[in-house]
Amino acid sequence: MVKIDTVYQTVLALANKEQRGYITPQEFNLFADHAQMSIFEQYFYDLNQFKRVPGNQSDYADMVTILEDKISIFSTSVDYEPAEIGVLPENYYRSQGSVIVDSIKAEKITKDEATAYVSPLISPIKSRPVYYFDNSSIYFMPTGKKAKFSYIRKPNKPEWTYVVLNDKALYNPSGNAVDFELHPSEQKNLVNRILKLAGISIEDAGLVQVATQEEIKNVRQEKA
Repeated sequence: MVKIDTVYQTVLALANKEQRGYITPQEFNLFADHAQMSIFEQYFYDLNQFKRVPGNQSDYADMVTILEDKISIFSTSVDYEPAEIGVLPENYYRSQGSVIVDSIKAEKITKDEATAYVSPLISPIKSRPVYYFDNSSIYFMPTGKKAKFSYIRKPNKPEWTYVVLNDKALYNPSGNAVDFELHPSEQKNLVNRILKLAGISIEDAGLVQVATQEEIKNVRQEKA
């Protein structure tokens, strides 16, 4: 977990160092959420790329392990009782491919495949349950007493909360502040991405360039 106040103060310090102006708390919170989600979504793209490396070379295997560890922070599950039709959680991002219906692992099928089960002779049975997604719901066939659905959730939206004293915003952690949920190693990446977003917002090419250069340097260090 990365402390949101640490990131905000670092962003402000770097922006002021480059004489780029002040980033308001409202702007920061918007940029922070966007930055966290972009890093989070990049995990899955990178993981897919590294897994495609022929022979699963040791260096890439290490990167796969690192990425899987970072993603595991967001692994969770939800129970459905009875196991009939369940609404996907609001924080649902993607399935982990693990659904247990009445202690038996279910197989994922498509909605079209589910409509083909019109005959009792080919319908799923309790010893071989299946499930499928349709919009924001998950369906179980046949229905059961209980299902456990494992999934990857979205990170909670970060929030830098504050009070105003002498026309200055001061951090107020008791005001329902929300830290970043990413791995601590992502602190520099968060700072750089937020600086880049700030530069784009105020059309400051110099700030974007500074943030981009730092981002590229961090990526090289991580892959060295």
